[in-house]
Amino acid sequence: MKSTEHSTSYPKIKNLSEHQVLEQAAKIIADKYLRGNVFTSPQATKEYLTYKLGNYDREVFAVLLLDNQNRLIEFHELFFGTIDAASVYPREVVKLALRENAAAVIFAHNHPSGISEPSQADKQITSRLKDALSLIDIRVLDHFIVGETCISFAEKGLI
Repeated sequence: MKSTEHSTSYPKIKNLSEHQVLEQAAKIIADKYLRGNVFTSPQATKEYLTYKLGNYDREVFAVLLLDNQNRLIEFHELFFGTIDAASVYPREVVKLALRENAAAVIFAHNHPSGISEPSQADKQITSRLKDALSLIDIRVLDHFIVGETCISFAEKGLI
């Protein structure tokens, strides 16, 4: 699809709320960069997730469900927490991944404080989720934390 063909499918920005503008930015990034070899570009994935999760004032844990070619099946905001924590339940992540027939997943959550460094709790839940999903042959490709910057567990060697 040519960029001029789908550029008219986006609503006019002046009539949108700030959250709607960020949602449209995420959609544009997805359309432009995350098709074909979908989530093979860490930078495009970071931009996408920053627009999706960067505007929340509480923690939100999301799962990107991918097919066997790493193409996005669904972006799903699964758990909502407080200003500094969100409870994440591996059982619910496994149920969602199986329901959508995902071959791989990417986790993402925001830190409303703006500090993107992973906490010990972030590392532990990532490990628990990875272990649970490996039992059913679903690959965990990465876990991103969105704050003032966006960091990747894979790039830091944590996954």
